[in-house]
Amino acid sequence: MVDGSAAYGAIEDGAILIRGGLIAWIGARENLPAHEAAETDRLDGRWVTPGLIDCHTHLVFGGDRSGEFEQRLNGATYEEIARAGGGIVSSMTATRAASEDELYASALSRLEGLKQTGVTTVEIKSGYGLDRDSELKMLRVARRIGREAGVRVRTSYLGLHAVPPEHRAERSAYVDLAVDDILPTAHAEGLVDAVDAYCEPIAFSGAEVARLFDKARDLGLPVKLHADQLSDGGGAALAARYGALSADHVEHSTGAGVRAMGQAGVVAVLLPGAFLMLRETTPPPIALFREHGVSMAVATDCNPGTSPVASMTAAINLACVQFRLTPEEALAGVTRHAAKALGLENEIGTLEVGKAADFAVWDIERPAELGYWLGKPMLATRYVAGLHTQK
Repeated sequence: MVDGSAAYGAIEDGAILIRGGLIAWIGARENLPAHEAAETDRLDGRWVTPGLIDCHTHLVFGGDRSGEFEQRLNGATYEEIARAGGGIVSSMTATRAASEDELYASALSRLEGLKQTGVTTVEIKSGYGLDRDSELKMLRVARRIGREAGVRVRTSYLGLHAVPPEHRAERSAYVDLAVDDILPTAHAEGLVDAVDAYCEPIAFSGAEVARLFDKARDLGLPVKLHADQLSDGGGAALAARYGALSADHVEHSTGAGVRAMGQAGVVAVLLPGAFLMLRETTPPPIALFREHGVSMAVATDCNPGTSPVASMTAAINLACVQFRLTPEEALAGVTRHAAKALGLENEIGTLEVGKAADFAVWDIERPAELGYWLGKPMLATRYVAGLHTQK
């Protein structure tokens, strides 16, 4: 996927040399330089892509909300469920009560679906703890996944996800806690790669998010934003103002915000699973993103409430069907553009000399199948840092 003269950047009958976990050479097999290989893996003509990157997940959480899904289908409203202690409060309560080992085990079950659909890098957010100890606990579990579970992990601190019940009468006190206490502590413990927030009228205001982003800037941390999911609240423009890595959801972003994203190099992260589950009707402004040169990534948004999606190929399919991305755009969205959304475009996301030897090997006849099939097993195997892994 480096030769721009061919569709998908494809190299026919290719070969890859790996040294020290990095790509040392890639090209047509007939041009393979002389070398002494310690080991040779034959892939028998299969398609090879960069390892897929899920750049927006809430993979670590406690509890289960499938019962709420059933309640909604039986006529209960989101507000009724929330008043009964459901919704994000349910996930918060279960996450606070769970041990690190319990959170790790439950996250692995969801991670397995991502790995089986070609994922080699995953972003994991906090945001279901909403107190100091629980947010740190979530981030520690995410770091453990990166050490032990056969994937690369980038963590995002999402302290401004919701106001916990104990702070509803003193909202500003929670913002103070999230900005001035939890974030610096998590950063000092080496638990944070980026800072995220949920900017919506039902969540946090632009001014509150700006406070968090100012603190992130002081700490030298990049930012990203849940933006314009339910309304045009100026989230895209706010993300651009802070030079964010990405603005995510962005269904209701409009021309000025999209233009600002393009000028600032902010990636639009499309989350078709949430769009499907919430039965939304306003898709992201794909034509505007194309017009203004905004890179479009695609992610699962795996979470217990609005996107219980644990398949990267399902996300590719949904992005093509619901948002009308081409299969080539969608594949770029889960590789090179997803890498950019994590600030890792110089390390992963394409198969190039000097980048990590992370790739997925597929039993397909053409790359479009990755966006065509829904639910068909297609992965033959994965490599992470040049090491062959099981699915």
